[in-house]
Amino acid sequence: MKPYVICHMNASVDGRILGRRWRPAENRMAGLFERLHEELGGGSWLIGRVTGSEYAKAQSYPDHAGQTYPREPWFAQRFAPSEPKAGDAADAQGKIAWGIVLDARGKIAWGRSEIGGDPVVAVLTERVSDAHLAGLRQDGVSYIFAGDEELDLGLALEILNRELGLERLLLEGGGGSNGAFLRAGLIDEISLAICPAIDGAKGAPSVFHSSDKDAGIAAPIRSMILASAEVLEGGVVWLRYRLQNG
Repeated sequence: MKPYVICHMNASVDGRILGRRWRPAENRMAGLFERLHEELGGGSWLIGRVTGSEYAKAQSYPDHAGQTYPREPWFAQRFAPSEPKAGDAADAQGKIAWGIVLDARGKIAWGRSEIGGDPVVAVLTERVSDAHLAGLRQDGVSYIFAGDEELDLGLALEILNRELGLERLLLEGGGGSNGAFLRAGLIDEISLAICPAIDGAKGAPSVFHSSDKDAGIAAPIRSMILASAEVLEGGVVWLRYRLQNG
């Protein structure tokens, strides 16, 4: 069983997601993304490696580990998700809100255990070194494995549901991660806030992006149903679509 996945993003009129490139600059709508995140119910969220790297505080981990570690889930905190400890972040239902980051090859040295109070869970492949696992454990960063050489996103969702009881997850970029989930048929809903701004130049990722090798793979979407459309302050249009995947 997998969580219900909502892809939540802000975008320019031309579908780009690097807000620093948008014009007019004042229409980037600071704080909007976070506010809509909370209106969606908050809770656990997932981002890709490039986005996750922006939160890292360490340069690197040591090159060698003093021991080997089994390739199985490890959690710095282990308790029922319906029973959060004092001081832990929680969603609207009182469950722990986890910050989940895809890091297939173990490139992020965290130097921290949480983002905005939400404990970090790294999603790794089994090729990650023991030295990296030692660094994660030292930082108090939990981790799971989802694949030998490449990430199996469906498997990752199943493990998160089984190990942490996640029934709902906000997928929040970047474009490469969003695109991978879309092509895998794993997105149940899209929450897209379109801001009155334009990127207008090549090179920036879109809401759903791909590498050259994935460019020809079509997403298995059978239908998209408009669930709501709302005009917000400053001319922002907030669209929500429910997807059926084939």
